[in-house]
Amino acid sequence: MAVMRYDPWRTISQLQNEMNRLFENRLDGEENGETGMVAADWRPAVDVQESQSGYTITADLPGVDPEDIDVSLENGVLTIQGERKDDRSGEDGAFKRIERIRGTFFRRFTLPDTADAENVKAKTRNGTLEIVIPKQKEVQPRKIQVES
Repeated sequence: MAVMRYDPWRTISQLQNEMNRLFENRLDGEENGETGMVAADWRPAVDVQESQSGYTITADLPGVDPEDIDVSLENGVLTIQGERKDDRSGEDGAFKRIERIRGTFFRRFTLPDTADAENVKAKTRNGTLEIVIPKQKEVQPRKIQVES
């Protein structure tokens, strides 16, 4: 009988491989139109901040032309999508290493009821997209006099 050594990291690695396979199958189905979702090549890192006056979503999009970014808001869901174009020209020789991700990206956020969808603003600066979502002014309850 062979003695097997327990390796907890191997178990975690197997779990991650299974999860990756699950999501890869899901993305393959999305590309074929089997679901209503959009497949993406990469997901930009995002920070979400809440303040007294509103919410700020900051996304890292280095190397993405602002014209290639689409921000939309529909039914309380904010969608950020676009494309980082491939600028590899290969004229100077073959690449030895390519690590920067190219292709389409896609992020979606459900906004809370307090968000003011009419006054959302988006701007880019130095490869960072900043979306400012103000909060709605709260309607104060008022006392109604009952007359007899």
